[in-house]
Amino acid sequence: QEDIDLISKLGFDAYRFSVSWSRIFPDGLGSKVNEEGIIFYNNIINYLLKKGIQPYETLYHWDLPLHLDESMGGWLNKQIVQYFTIYADTCFASFGDRVKNWITINEPLQTAVNGYAMGVFAPGRHENSSTEPYLVAHHQILAHAAAVSLYRSKYKDKQGGQIGLVVDCEWAEPNSDNIEDKLAAARRLDFQLGW
Repeated sequence: QEDIDLISKLGFDAYRFSVSWSRIFPDGLGSKVNEEGIIFYNNIINYLLKKGIQPYETLYHWDLPLHLDESMGGWLNKQIVQYFTIYADTCFASFGDRVKNWITINEPLQTAVNGYAMGVFAPGRHENSSTEPYLVAHHQILAHAAAVSLYRSKYKDKQGGQIGLVVDCEWAEPNSDNIEDKLAAARRLDFQLGW
């Protein structure tokens, strides 16, 4: 609450925060909701609104439940789309009466490249950087699409919110006016923003 009080004191009217998937479903599978986790986030959302601050809720900000990584390979396994959708559904049902701004996945490029090619983010993989980051990116896009589809078909009319994805980018400019440099800059931007 101290942080929210400071945000209010500074005059902000919006706050983006992340829900920890494992705080809602400790095993990540969606088999048993952790009610204490729901209460924790309800308290945050309610206090934000009491202070006149609109919550922007991020469903995934790089904190995959450990069980999903250890038992099935995390984002490498297409089955994760199903589990992410169950998790998203629970969040929409639990918080969507008050949360009107949803972010499915924060900066999926960072998870794909830094987690599965460079090995500097969790899960720290770099053994197969020619394939794994692309597989992870594909599964994140599928998870994003599934959550968006679910929200729009089941919750949007009733809750009136919006949903999207956060991407990050290191901008690229051509080194010269020649076509090769222009195409290289375009490829770089497509790699960064082509989600």
